[in-house]
Amino acid sequence: RHMQRRLALTLGAAILTGALGACSAMAPGPTAQSEMKKVVFQVSEADPKNWNLALNNLRNVQQAIGKDKVLTELVVYGPGIAMLKAESKVEPRVTQALTDGVRVVACENTMHAQKLTKADMIPGIGYVPGGVVELMERQREGWAYIRP
Repeated sequence: RHMQRRLALTLGAAILTGALGACSAMAPGPTAQSEMKKVVFQVSEADPKNWNLALNNLRNVQQAIGKDKVLTELVVYGPGIAMLKAESKVEPRVTQALTDGVRVVACENTMHAQKLTKADMIPGIGYVPGGVVELMERQREGWAYIRP
């Protein structure tokens, strides 16, 4: 009888511990709530309207979520690389996005193909070996992908 009671108490404690563990695993803790959101945008066109749409979307994301709670990146390749040249029509908007914390990166494959150097580009942008590969990596890492 004593053995049955001890077994019942042990079993009850194990069930309760398991249930509490399951509940705490499901409940979002402070680390889950403070995790950064991540979004990567692609622009591969040289159309200023498309660029302004992408830059507006990036600004809206930062305003909606909070600049300190979202990582934002704009990956540029193909014909879109022309908009990252220092004399581009959208240079002021790109510079503002950089100031606002958007990481803007140019595809070095495209730059080589178009014989562009870093000296030709808007100051402050970043560079990646391949724009498409950068998008693939970001998506693999769980970033949301947007192509406006």
